[in-house]
Amino acid sequence: MIFDRILPLNLIANTAIFYVAVRLYLLPLLTRVRPQQILVPILLLHSTRHLGMMFLTRGATYPGLPLEFAYPAAFGDLLTAIIAFVAIPLVLRGSRKAKPVVWTFNIFGIVDLLAAITTATIYNAPVAMGPAYWIPAFWVPLLLVTHYATFLLLWRRWNSKAHDSVGNSGDTIAVE
Repeated sequence: MIFDRILPLNLIANTAIFYVAVRLYLLPLLTRVRPQQILVPILLLHSTRHLGMMFLTRGATYPGLPLEFAYPAAFGDLLTAIIAFVAIPLVLRGSRKAKPVVWTFNIFGIVDLLAAITTATIYNAPVAMGPAYWIPAFWVPLLLVTHYATFLLLWRRWNSKAHDSVGNSGDTIAVE
């Protein structure tokens, strides 16, 4: 049925739209601003992933939402939100723990999203998502693209040499 293909269309189209926005507005800033200026807003955004708990809430989904999808998606989002929120003060203080925590957030967060997309597809979850449909249709594409931007930031700008010489480089995460 054609309606079964609407969520993948939303997911792909919105990912493309958010990718273009990141390419136009965020990536050009990677070389001009401190990494924390990009990273903290991304971490704040991902701190709201507790909203994934909607998949376990009556009224936000229809009866019959596969639990094989709902529980891992909900708790994966919650854990990602917690890691992102914990990373914020570490990044702002320029802590040596910041980089490993941000890597953990980014890897766990992207794996969680890809696992949720996969299990939603396998178990045909979209038909029972109800009002929570907006999460994979809108929110997941934005989160995917910001994970991409975070990987670029970690690989290209936040190298350990710059991080170790706090205050000597625009690459440092420390607050100036």
